[in-house]
Amino acid sequence: MEGLFGKYRALLAPMAGVSDIAFRTLCREAGADMAFTEMVSAKGLSFANEKTRHLLALAEGEEVVAVQLFGHEPAVMASQAAWIEQEMGESLAYLDINMGCPARKIVSKGDGSALMRDPDLAAAIVRAVKAAVAHPVTVKFRRGWGLGDETAPAFARCMEEAGADAVTVHGRFAEQLYRGSADWGVIARVRAAVSVPVVGNGDIRSGADAAAMAAATGCDGVMIARGAEGNPWLFSQVQAALAGQPEPALPTVDERIAMARRHAELLTHREGRNIVRMRKHAMWYLAGLPGAAAARGRINYCTTLDDFDRVFDELLEIAHGARSL
Repeated sequence: MEGLFGKYRALLAPMAGVSDIAFRTLCREAGADMAFTEMVSAKGLSFANEKTRHLLALAEGEEVVAVQLFGHEPAVMASQAAWIEQEMGESLAYLDINMGCPARKIVSKGDGSALMRDPDLAAAIVRAVKAAVAHPVTVKFRRGWGLGDETAPAFARCMEEAGADAVTVHGRFAEQLYRGSADWGVIARVRAAVSVPVVGNGDIRSGADAAAMAAATGCDGVMIARGAEGNPWLFSQVQAALAGQPEPALPTVDERIAMARRHAELLTHREGRNIVRMRKHAMWYLAGLPGAAAARGRINYCTTLDDFDRVFDELLEIAHGARSL
C-alpha cells in the first residue's frame, strides 16, 4: 500500500451526486491521480438495485477507479465488496469503507460517521471486508463524533489492527458537518499513531493548501472534495505545488465557461437530454463571474444541453463586453 500512495498523491473524494463519470473525467484530465465513484450503498447493491450498480460504471479511458462502500452490517458489506471485486476486476484500484459521512440520512441508519461511536462494530466490518476481497481496503473517518472529543488516533489504530491497509482523515468532527475549519493537526496525530499510509482531507482549495497539509502532517496523499466543485483545475495546481513547482495560472472566464460547457456535454452523452444534475455544477463553475448572480435563476430552469448553452453564451457576451469597456 505504500507503493499505492506513492503513486496516488492527489485523490478526488467520493461525493454523492458529484463524483460521477463526467466530473471524474475532468478531474483526471486536470491531474487527479485517482478518483472515487460516488459513495455506494452496500444495502442497495445487495438488492441488485440498478441505480446503485450504475454508480460503478467507468468513464471512457478510465482504467481504474476507487470505490467507497457505506453500510453497517459486516456480512452485507463483505458480500457486496466481494461482488464489486468480481465485477470490476483489475478496474478496481481499492475499496474504501465510509466511516466519515455526517449526513443525517446516513448516520440515522448507523452508517457513515455513526460507526465512530462503535469502534468494535467498525473493526468487525473491516475484518469482514478484508477477508472477502484481495484488493486493498481503506477506511475514511473524521476527527471524532462529538464536538471536542477527538478519537481519530485511537480509532485509526483500531482500524489498522482490524486490517485496514490505509486510512483517510477528515479534520472536522461529525457534529461539525462542514462548518468551521478542518484541523490538520489531527492528521499528523493519526500519522504518528499508525504505520499504514494516511491520507489527509479537509479545506484544500489551492495547491499551496495541499503542500502545506503535506508538510505539516506528513500525510501520504491528499483527498480533495468540495474544493474541486466547479474547479477541476485544482488538481493541476496541487500536483505542481506537491512537486515544488509554480502553480498554473487560475482559469480565465472563457476557460471556466468552456469547462462548464464540456461538463454538460459529457453528462448529455452519458444521461441523455435531461441533465438536471448539471444545475449545481453550472453554478459552481460560474460563481463570481459577471452576470452569474442574474443567471442563477435561469440555470434553475435548465434541463438540456441547449438550455445550458444559451446561459453560457449570454455570460460570455457579458464577460467580453465588460473587458471591452
